[in-house]
Amino acid sequence: MKAIFLLIMFQIMSTIKSYEFTIEEATIDEIQTAFNRKKLTSKDLVQFYINQIEKLNPIYKAVIEVNPDALDQAIKADQERKDNTTKSHFKLHGIPVMIKDTIATKDKLNTTAGSYALLDSLVSRDAGVVNKLRESGAIILGKSSLSEWAHLRSSLAPNGWNARTKQAVNPYVATMDPCGSSTGSAISVATNMVTVSLGTETDGSILCPSSANSVVGIKPTVGLTSRAGVVPVSPRQDTVGTVTDAVYVLDAIVGFDTNDAVATGDASKYIPKDGYLKHLKPGGLEGKRLGILRAYPYFGFANDSKTLTKFEKHFAILRQSGATLIENLDIINFDGIISMFNSESIAILAEFKIALNDYLKDLLASPMRTLADVINFNNKFAGLESLEKYPQDLFLAAEKTNGIGKLEEEALMNLTNASVYGFEKLMKENKLDALVTPYSDSSTVLAIGGYPGISVPAGYDENGGPYGICFGGLKGSEPTLIEIAYGFEQATHNRKPPPMSINCDQ
Repeated sequence: MKAIFLLIMFQIMSTIKSYEFTIEEATIDEIQTAFNRKKLTSKDLVQFYINQIEKLNPIYKAVIEVNPDALDQAIKADQERKDNTTKSHFKLHGIPVMIKDTIATKDKLNTTAGSYALLDSLVSRDAGVVNKLRESGAIILGKSSLSEWAHLRSSLAPNGWNARTKQAVNPYVATMDPCGSSTGSAISVATNMVTVSLGTETDGSILCPSSANSVVGIKPTVGLTSRAGVVPVSPRQDTVGTVTDAVYVLDAIVGFDTNDAVATGDASKYIPKDGYLKHLKPGGLEGKRLGILRAYPYFGFANDSKTLTKFEKHFAILRQSGATLIENLDIINFDGIISMFNSESIAILAEFKIALNDYLKDLLASPMRTLADVINFNNKFAGLESLEKYPQDLFLAAEKTNGIGKLEEEALMNLTNASVYGFEKLMKENKLDALVTPYSDSSTVLAIGGYPGISVPAGYDENGGPYGICFGGLKGSEPTLIEIAYGFEQATHNRKPPPMSINCDQ
């Protein structure tokens, strides 16, 4: 698939095809075949993407920094391939990856969450997922833009805005919301500025930009991928995902990490012994039970007749491909369950302050050691215009919290109960393999319980704006979700490149 967290190609999860190779819209399989046939080198591939970034990034603002060592890494990869080293046989070997600017890289790149407050800070180590990428032979091409501080600084800032790159632009319809916080991760893949990318999601930050930018995004079960070295929001909900040939990347980055031992240790039991690639198989929808709720916000289509009409053709495709659609489902005490969702912001604000302070203290060098330091920096340097437009209301609310007290404990219990008596009960009682929802409307349902989801391109509206379809499941259900998503993708081939991304010289 071409993911956040966080995704893309004409056939995002597709197998190799017989037509003549071009870099634009090429999958990992196609690129590796071109490497093996000596039609392409990693150096040429990296140079192509650097050229694309120089041409397109001034328009779309999806990339914050390009790695000055990327070409050297590519030359090294080419030599490893020539020497037939063990690493050269890995699927991600020599493949450029864009990393969201909340994910630490211990190299010449900054890790700033889009804020000048962390510019020139020194991280102590690569993030766990970056270390796994390097071990797989991937090339770190650069850092992608995002909603500043993963959209937790200001409630008024639009999706895709940060101080360092300003406003990211949707490549399909410039006036359309690029969505989420992993905006640059999705846009950079959608516009062929990189092969694959990593994003992060606390609530919607992979699924939403994937839907809005016509790419595949996998938001994994919390703990399946390490969050060590990631600028945090909520360790309870944060997860690193992929916006690309997603399954190849997921295979590379999952697993135990001593620096995120509890979460990755608990989730390691979900990782299939033979990996995830074997679940990219024909007939993946055959026999699957898919739930569709037509009258429930967050869980379904909320009686939106326009959206339902738009997705009816997709329901027909799912049925024709062998899936059973279970409709007219009911959620007991739905109003009570939805009221518990309001506890999410209470929990996240307290968790954010604790986790961010811990992250900042772990930096080798930085004038920022607490959330209060960041707030003071913005007051001093952000500029009057910026603070008037996008005040630090979320930062200030988080700073007022004082750990996990009675209010926060009650909020956390509400979120647990909402998950157990809402989503989990719905899935188990109806023996569902996945819940089907439009766009990224189920992101909060999946977020508060740490559940996985996959967004796949579903089509384009009357203005050319992309939209996705989301398949969500219980913890550890990634193999089943991949089969479902792959089956849908292969039956529809909805992905098409944005109008400017290929013919960028015109």
